[in-house]
Amino acid sequence: MSVRAIRGATQVSANSADSIAAGTQELISEILRSNGISAEEVISILFTASPDLNASFPAAAVRNLGFEGTPLICAVEIDVPGALERTIRVMAHVEIERSKEEINHIYLHGAKALRADIAQ
Repeated sequence: MSVRAIRGATQVSANSADSIAAGTQELISEILRSNGISAEEVISILFTASPDLNASFPAAAVRNLGFEGTPLICAVEIDVPGALERTIRVMAHVEIERSKEEINHIYLHGAKALRADIAQ
């Protein structure tokens, strides 16, 4: 078993608790599904949010998806001029049998533009 990092991001429609929760849950669910892993195999997740998202914590949105005992933390993304707005990014550390090349990094909605080279 190896420890790997899985990256991902999504752009949400609004700075609201509901939008942040829905977008975060969709992103984490897709990361799990596309990599064939469960919440139990996730070691920790770092969430960042663009500075314009402050209505709720992305980490709070995934506690009910099986992450009650998983270390989760949120931070604010660097406020770079012209950066994509309303964006939640994640880096999940997981235990997985896959090689680095077999990991599916997930970029949803407008965040696909962040990594057009690997967005699915």
